[in-house]
Amino acid sequence: MNKKTVIITGGNKGIGLGITESFVNAGYNVVIGARSSTDLSIFGDAVKFLSINVQNEDDHVKLAKLAIDWTGRLDVYINNAGFSQWKPLKDIDEAFFNSIMNTNLKGAFWGCKIANEKLSENGVIINISSIAGKRGSANNSMYVASKFAMNGLTQSLAKELGSKGIRVNGVCPVLILTEGLREALMEKNSPANGNPDLFIEEFTRGNSPLGRMPSSKEVGDTCVFLASENASAITGQNINVDCGVFPQ
Repeated sequence: MNKKTVIITGGNKGIGLGITESFVNAGYNVVIGARSSTDLSIFGDAVKFLSINVQNEDDHVKLAKLAIDWTGRLDVYINNAGFSQWKPLKDIDEAFFNSIMNTNLKGAFWGCKIANEKLSENGVIINISSIAGKRGSANNSMYVASKFAMNGLTQSLAKELGSKGIRVNGVCPVLILTEGLREALMEKNSPANGNPDLFIEEFTRGNSPLGRMPSSKEVGDTCVFLASENASAITGQNINVDCGVFPQ
């Protein structure tokens, strides 16, 4: 098969689903790894699903094996699975620490490790981070720390793996009101005060020069570009997709 193959962790919900849509539209075979399955029938035979826990290295091995057994190749590995939750410092315990770091950072680390071993020639790794990985915010130290660490991982691996022709980049979206973010914003420690829609509206008005937030598909389209030959000179970058909220 001549079509390229991409793995997307958490590719069946939220931002991940937008990434999947973009890669299917670009002609890729897509392998999704996530904890629970959802209806992906709209994508036909372009998508395969495997139930995994990104915190386990062996599950990333299984994901890569599925991709290669199916198509004979693995061209792009996207570490998207993760979650956010606001919590003040005084309420953070070891269980919460481990939950955030093991999913957001360890999950991405194992994905990068297995991608390094299994990617086809001139393979690409993309880590889905956040502008929270570039600036702090109150009651958000644990999530912010996990995303700063992911951005550092991206930069370091770009230096380490470049000699093999592997490019490593990160994508840093701003707030996109997915189901997961809505749930996080409904919790008592979030800045939304129980009203996610109003919070996003006011945040947009005060911060976005374009007057809107990006869509999940726009994040996906950015990933497709970074995976393409048109981005062959780009590696080690953590690129904001934020409608100008945090210009750099």
